[in-house]
Amino acid sequence: MSTPADHDRLWIRRYHPRPDAAVRLVCLPHAGGSATFYRPVSASMPDSVDVLAVQYPGRQDRRHEPCATSIRELADQVTTVLLPWTDRPLILFGHSMGATLGFEVARRLERDHGIVPRALFASARRAPSCPRNESVHLRDDDGLVAEMRQLSGTDSAILDDVELIRMALPAIRADYRVAETYVYEPGPNLRCPVVGLTGDADPKVTVDEARAWSRHTDGAFEFHEFSGGHFYLTSHQKPVLDLLAAHAGAR
Repeated sequence: MSTPADHDRLWIRRYHPRPDAAVRLVCLPHAGGSATFYRPVSASMPDSVDVLAVQYPGRQDRRHEPCATSIRELADQVTTVLLPWTDRPLILFGHSMGATLGFEVARRLERDHGIVPRALFASARRAPSCPRNESVHLRDDDGLVAEMRQLSGTDSAILDDVELIRMALPAIRADYRVAETYVYEPGPNLRCPVVGLTGDADPKVTVDEARAWSRHTDGAFEFHEFSGGHFYLTSHQKPVLDLLAAHAGAR
């Protein structure tokens, strides 16, 4: 495997490197999220799974870089960064906006490079062919914070910290803009299996919208529904990790 360039190291975080792993799990954060969201996943995976958490520009140690302006731009960048890591099978796990990004990355890997991921996990996101007219990114700062409180994916102590929020809101707004302005372009179905996951009380996706991921693959499709809202996975960590490990051949 070629050694990733310094630029690529900005994108890929390996909190628990497992160089002898048989499979690589690529974790793609939600809107406003960062690679650190997946540190617990990295810690919990068996030695046979090397976890690569993607860090988008515009946040944390990359906060001085411009945020992506579209899912397609971000997918092009992430796909390029992942190519040096494709000497092992890849599983893509994307939560919310990350699921849409994972779909576009899988498309590029298959179409442009002949690389079929072992699976795409699409968590807490409606299928690409199920658009909604959303405009959270156009709200003022208070409206954006209110949305984050509703989804319960951010610690309330952070939301109450004016200085932290002031630093984080530009990236959060940019991510919402990217997610909400995404337009699905019809094309060949994925060849890789797709696993849809959702919370039964998620205001951002209905069960039918989540099941519609089956339309986007010619491979196998699984669907798993959990109790909870948009961040159902924080209270169902073990079953989600077990699913990932099973698809990685580690269970």
